[in-house]
Amino acid sequence: MNKKVLAIILGGGQGSRLYPLTKMRSKPAVPIAGKYRLVDIPISNCLSSNIKRMFVLTQFNSASLNKHIKHTYQFSYFSDAFVDILAAEQTPENKGWFQGTADAVRQSMHHFKGYESDYILILSGDQLYQMDFNEMLEAHIASDAKISIASLPVNAKDATSFGILKTNDDQTIGSFIEKPEEKLLPDWKSNVSPAMKKEGKHYLASMGIYIFNKDLLIELLEGTKTNDFGKEIIPQAISEHKVLSYAYEGYWTDIGNIESFFEANIDLTSDIPKFNLFNRDRSILTRPRVLPPTKISGTTLEKSIVAEGSIIHGSRIANSVIGIRSRVGKGTVIENSYVMGSNRFLDLEEIDAARAKGIPHEGIGDRCFITNCIIDKNAKIGDDVRITGGKHLEDIETDTYVVRDGIVVVKNGALIPSGTII
Repeated sequence: MNKKVLAIILGGGQGSRLYPLTKMRSKPAVPIAGKYRLVDIPISNCLSSNIKRMFVLTQFNSASLNKHIKHTYQFSYFSDAFVDILAAEQTPENKGWFQGTADAVRQSMHHFKGYESDYILILSGDQLYQMDFNEMLEAHIASDAKISIASLPVNAKDATSFGILKTNDDQTIGSFIEKPEEKLLPDWKSNVSPAMKKEGKHYLASMGIYIFNKDLLIELLEGTKTNDFGKEIIPQAISEHKVLSYAYEGYWTDIGNIESFFEANIDLTSDIPKFNLFNRDRSILTRPRVLPPTKISGTTLEKSIVAEGSIIHGSRIANSVIGIRSRVGKGTVIENSYVMGSNRFLDLEEIDAARAKGIPHEGIGDRCFITNCIIDKNAKIGDDVRITGGKHLEDIETDTYVVRDGIVVVKNGALIPSGTII
């Protein structure tokens, strides 16, 4: 275990841009790839890097996240490893909620300040990537930096959406700008690798992944009122301390809104996806479940992922992710969609009782057609339902579903009656 490093994973705020997936859960608890949660990504990256002491900071809808972490990350009684939740709490010094990323770390600092460590690794709980943090730590130590920021080469189109770093010849950061206007970009080019130059990626975007020397982090936060790392702490520190840019050229995406979340999941169905779930050396870990294998009957499957514990009778499933304990009825077609599944199995008596009452049970009924859709957990979709997402749809919200950027999101536990057309 690397005892030089303590990891802090930021659970994020209300996650309003991921609504309705965050209506009843925090962003890190949102299911991804059919069987994982977003928080599994940074935790798995830490464990693969032999960093086994982690705090997860959260304050909104944290019950689901707490339960997931409690049942997933259990270590030996004789190990110092842990993944602990630190929820926002009132203390004599702090009466309110977390006001930003830096404020969250400040308010929680009394819990981890006394732990043996030289460096604090700060991560986001809602990003998709695979990184060896040891390489970043080695670069941080070798350069004698006080702060290191993981940076991603991006093109001009994407640069306006990020905090952009400008580096010197030794990869130290000379200046920083938050979401620059396009007309300012020519002055913000950095020295990137030849491969990135070929792709037109001349700008270095902050990934929101930081390594701080522990003593400096305490100095920057204690007794101050700064709220955010990206907007306040980092710009101020650049002029006073050595801040290193650690360029990362692998796959990384910020799960910031419904569209990016949807695209990240659907890309997993590609022959060679950008995010590799099958990387033996950097496995993504999650809650160990004792579920039966999935049963498929008469279904044509094309470029899809089907998680365990599912019963599939559909006609065709293409370019889709089917989550744990999913039920798909006869004659149903699912294309370009993410079905999250269910939290529990239904027994035959429950299914028969629902049918007798003429109401849908959990899962997707017979003869449905579903495309460009996210179906949250425990949804009940009747027979002969047609959900056709696409750019032709305007953004709306109803009691049972939301449309964002042409993607139809069926809410957690929603009931869609038979014959419904969306």
